[in-house]
Parts: sequence; C-alpha cells; structure tokens
Amino acid sequence: MFNKILIANRGEIAVRIIRAARELGVGTVAIYSTADRDALHVHLADEAICVGPARSTESYLNMNNILSAAVATGAQAIHPGFGFLSENSKFARLCEEMNIKFIGPSAKVMDMMGDKINARAEMIKAGVPVTPGSEGEVHTTDEAVKIAEEIGYPIMLKASAGGGGKGIRKVNIVEELVPAFEAAQAEAQAAFGNGAMFIERMIFPARHIEVQILGDSQGNVIHLGERDCSLQRNNQKVLEESPSVAIGHTLRNEITAAAVKAAQHVSYENAGTIEFLLDESSGKFYFMEMNTRVQVEHPVTEFVSGVDIVKEQIRVANGNELSVKQEDVTFSGHAIECRINAENPKFNFAPSPGKITNLFLPSGGVGLRVDSAMYSGYSIPPYYDSMIAKVIVHGENRFEALMKMQRALLEFDVEGVITNVDFQLELISDPHVVAGDYDTSFLGNVFLPEYQKED
Repeated sequence: MFNKILIANRGEIAVRIIRAARELGVGTVAIYSTADRDALHVHLADEAICVGPARSTESYLNMNNILSAAVATGAQAIHPGFGFLSENSKFARLCEEMNIKFIGPSAKVMDMMGDKINARAEMIKAGVPVTPGSEGEVHTTDEAVKIAEEIGYPIMLKASAGGGGKGIRKVNIVEELVPAFEAAQAEAQAAFGNGAMFIERMIFPARHIEVQILGDSQGNVIHLGERDCSLQRNNQKVLEESPSVAIGHTLRNEITAAAVKAAQHVSYENAGTIEFLLDESSGKFYFMEMNTRVQVEHPVTEFVSGVDIVKEQIRVANGNELSVKQEDVTFSGHAIECRINAENPKFNFAPSPGKITNLFLPSGGVGLRVDSAMYSGYSIPPYYDSMIAKVIVHGENRFEALMKMQRALLEFDVEGVITNVDFQLELISDPHVVAGDYDTSFLGNVFLPEYQKED
C-alpha cells in the first residue's frame, strides 16, 4: 500500500479522502491556497503545503505547483477528488510521466470518455444506446441549424469538454438556436478553454439516472447500483437518492448491465459513473456522459451497498484487485443526499461567504452522515464552490429515509452565513418529492416558481 498520498483538492471531499486514507494506514498531504490556510483539511492531514494564492488557477489548478508539492513531500500518489483537476487528462499524464500514481483512470481513458463526443462514439461501438445527435464537433451556427433540422426539436446544446452544468442550453424552436449556441459556446470557451459543441435530441420529460462503477487493473468491473439525480437546478444536482423509484427490477438489470458494458469496453480502472437519461413513458434509456472521477453523491451508494468507494479508489490505484465481486454486492434500504450550500435561495441563489459564528450539525441514530469541512469560527472564502456540507441519510425504506432527512435538516443550524437548508427542507417535504413523482424539469418548472412566490 502507498505510504503517502497527496490530496489535490479542498473542502469536504479533501476531508473525506484524508479520513479514508488514515483508516487504510496511509499518510496524507494536503495542499491549500492562501485563502484556505485555516481550512479543516489542512489541519487534519499529516502534512500541508501551500500551492499558491486564492485564485484557483494559481493554486488548485496549478499543475506544476501541485506536482512539485508531491515530489517535495515524497507522495507516491495524488487523489484529485472531484472538480479542479479530477478530469484533466493532461494532469493525469503528467503524473504518469513523473511516476506519481494518479488515483483515477488513465489519461488515455480520460481522453476517450471525458470528451463527450469521443465518449458517444465509443458507446455506439460498445452497443450502449445513445440519443440521436451530431456525429462530431459542431463549431458554427450554420452547422448547428442544419443538424438540428435533421434530428428534430427540442434539442440540447452541450460543450464537448463540459461539466458542472457549464456550456449547456435547451433549445425548443429554431428561433432560439443561434443565440443559445453562441452563449453556450462562449461559456464553454471561458470555462474549459474549448468552444467545441455537440447537439443531442432532448429526451423530455426524463429522469437522470447514473450508475456507479468500479474497475481494477486486473480487468474486473462491477456496478454498485444506480442513483436518481433528477432534482436539478440549471443542470446542477441538488438532491440525489438511491435506488430510483422510477426503476423496476428488469430495467435496473438492463441499465446497470449497460453501464458495466460501457466500462469494460474502455478497460476502465478506478471509480467512475455512467450517466443516462431515462424516458419513463417508453422505458428506454440513453447514454449521456461518463464522469471519470468520484461523484459528489457517492455517499448514497456507499450507504445502500456497504462499499467504501474512496477506499476502493486508493486500493485499486495501488494495484490491488477490487475487494468485492459483483456477486458479493448486496443492496439494502434507501439513501438520500442533500447538498448544503452557502447561498441565498431567495435571492437567486447568490453565494453567501462569510464567517461561521455558530454551528450545530445533525447527529444521532443509525444511518445519518454529514460530510463537511465546516467548523465554528471558520470563514468561508468567496473564491470557490458554495457547497459547504452534504447531509446523507439511510433508512430501511424510502419513507424512513425521507423522515430522517427532514429531521436532520430541522436540526442543522449555521449562523453567520445564509444557507439553503430551509430550501432543502421544503424540497424534501414537497408532496411530489415524497411521492417520487418528479423528473429533471420539476425543480425549475414546478417547485421553484411556487417557492419563490412565498416571499
């Protein structure tokens, strides 16, 4: 096993990785920006090293400084977490060249599956269903108009190198196409340095279903079931649960088998997620994309499967076989995760950085977990993502999980900054959500308009 790994991230995921490594007997190195000098992950790691100023491009995205920190501290591997450099194949390749293990898939596989156009082509080869769409990159509005006419409206414009909801636009009619394409392309260029787009027919209404997979260097690939991530705002997930109430036994077997087939086709190693859109009316599902990293919502899968995904990542990167085989994986109960952000839902979800003057996190009972890097007196910096915690619950059934989440959110108390805790409490208590009657349009088209009327 590794003696020491460096965590190239911050916040709750950095804390999560440090804890998993410590339980495996592995030493840890935290990196931090000058804005994160007092962050929890800095205090918890065995060593910590500053890699640059507050701006992420000069610190958490600074490949040279991060690799120099790994060399200086003798770290044998780098865990990228999610976001930042986690899906950057150049960084993974540099790690390989420097004989530092990147805890994730190879740069070759990241190139293949991280680019949405390449991934789509590979899934067609693998026999995994994909939505009708463009065959390659789309660079001009003239190309976009022609392709949209061929596949039919409504369509989705997506950045080829995108992620996190950036560079995505829905287009219902031809008149909306040109301004939407130009806006999405500009956003993609600014966010990823790549303005290449592609076009897909929009599956609507749809469920966003993703399957957690794990692979090792010996060729073993397993799945850990599915997550329903349909509650989204601006293409970003707000609440996730497992299993999905929209999927029965037969469809579950089909969609998880397709995910394993997809991962096997590219000889996938480490943790990854295959994302699908499910047309509930027809029961057909379509490959959307692959995330070649650990997901924000991985804890719900850990609860229902009993498998520690982060520990498996570290073991697999060390060359070990997966600790479980598919026949060993069993699923029990129901899990739900709510993302807690420092933001003001009543003011268009504006970020709310500041000093936490008092903090009480929910606790007590079996099946409750809070992943967070907060502590009383901590100042949330304004430079990074607004997510400050994740509340995850597990119950014997979905009703118990819903009630446990309501109880947890009622106990959650943060003073000094505005959070979306009350928003999440109203969402988890909404009759449609309680009934499992929602799709990807529900939050934006049904829940939010009513929620924003309240004040």
